[in-house]
Amino acid sequence: MYDERINKTERGQLARTPIFVGALIMKNLDVQIVKLEPMRVATVLGFGPSPEEEAWAKLNAWVGPKGFRDRPEQHRIFGFNNPDPSPGSPNYGYELWIEVGPDVEPEGDVRIQDFTGGLYAVARCEVPKGKYEVIGKIWKQLATWREDSKYKPGHHQWLEEAVQFESPALEFVLDLYIPIAE
Repeated sequence: MYDERINKTERGQLARTPIFVGALIMKNLDVQIVKLEPMRVATVLGFGPSPEEEAWAKLNAWVGPKGFRDRPEQHRIFGFNNPDPSPGSPNYGYELWIEVGPDVEPEGDVRIQDFTGGLYAVARCEVPKGKYEVIGKIWKQLATWREDSKYKPGHHQWLEEAVQFESPALEFVLDLYIPIAE
């Protein structure tokens, strides 16, 4: 048995999708429709069998002295595979973005770019310690939600936003952004 919750998105569309992991229902997938505005971002790239760790190490080394992590509401952090994993290779890339102001300049491995924004369906992904496979499963559920919705696939970047949280049971929390178009 599970708690079936119904949430309304900004546009009033019902968003109720159970998430299945094997035979167990984890929770309902609450989907929100979000328009990300254009933003300026600093970007770093990791590549290899664990590119997320490499990208986070680069980002943390750069943002630490600047105090950006002290103001998470002004410096949102997004990530995505770049390039995607390839069959037969353990290596792939992961790119991290942190929102920055107009006064920030590139330095070292850190590049600056402008993101044009876009319309997204967004779902929260709570990752228990060591259970990274949950991320892929929730991405699949979100993609299925989009296929069954009135929205078309968008052509802008898929994103994972790092979310601040406090729970000893969780390793981290992401908001998953799948691009949509009306």
